[in-house]
Amino acid sequence: MIGSVRGRLLDKDPGGELLIEAGGVGYRVIVAPATLAAAGPVGDECFVYAHHHVREDTSDLYGFAELDERRCFEALLSAHGVGPALALAVLSHLPPDELRRAVAADDAAALELVPGIGAKTSKRMVLDLKSRLGAPATPSIGEAAPVGDGAGSAVAEVRAALSQMGFSPAEVREAMAAVSIAAANDAEADTGALLRVALQELGPR
Repeated sequence: MIGSVRGRLLDKDPGGELLIEAGGVGYRVIVAPATLAAAGPVGDECFVYAHHHVREDTSDLYGFAELDERRCFEALLSAHGVGPALALAVLSHLPPDELRRAVAADDAAALELVPGIGAKTSKRMVLDLKSRLGAPATPSIGEAAPVGDGAGSAVAEVRAALSQMGFSPAEVREAMAAVSIAAANDAEADTGALLRVALQELGPR
C-alpha cells in the first residue's frame, strides 16, 4: 500500500491532479485545490502523503500536504455513503480541526456547505465520525487563538463571518474555495486579509 510519494513534479492539472515522478514512475495523484496550489512549480521536488484507494474497477492515489489530512480523509471514508470524491470535497471546505470542531459540536450545518451534502447526510456523517475523529487541536471560533495558529483559525473565522453577513451556503462555498487557496499560499494570513479575498470573490451583492 502506498503511503507517500516524493519525487519531481512533472505536471499540475488545474482539475486537481499532480503528476509526480518517483523512481522512474509517474504517479497521478488526486488532490484538493489547496494542496494543488501549495505543490510548488513544475520541475521542483514534491512530497505528498498518499491514500491508495483500490476498488474492483479502479485504483487511485489521493494526496495530502499534511498527515492529519490523510487521517481525516480515511476517517471520512469510513462514514456511511462517503466515497473518496466526497471526502476530498469535505476537506477542501473544512480543514481537519474545523471538521473535528463541527463533529464535536454536532454542527451538521457546517458539513452542508459542501456540495452534495444535504441535511440528512450531514447528520449521519456527524454520528458516524464521532468515534473516529479526535478533539480539535485549535480553539473554537470566538476563543483566543494561540500564537502561531496562523491561517487555519482565520479560515474558520472567515467562514463564520460570511454566514453571519447573510451569504447563502452556495455563496459561502464559492468564497471559501478562494480563501482556502489564499490560506495555503500564505500560512500567516489573518482573518481580515482572508475576508477581503472572500468578498472580492463574491463581488458586489
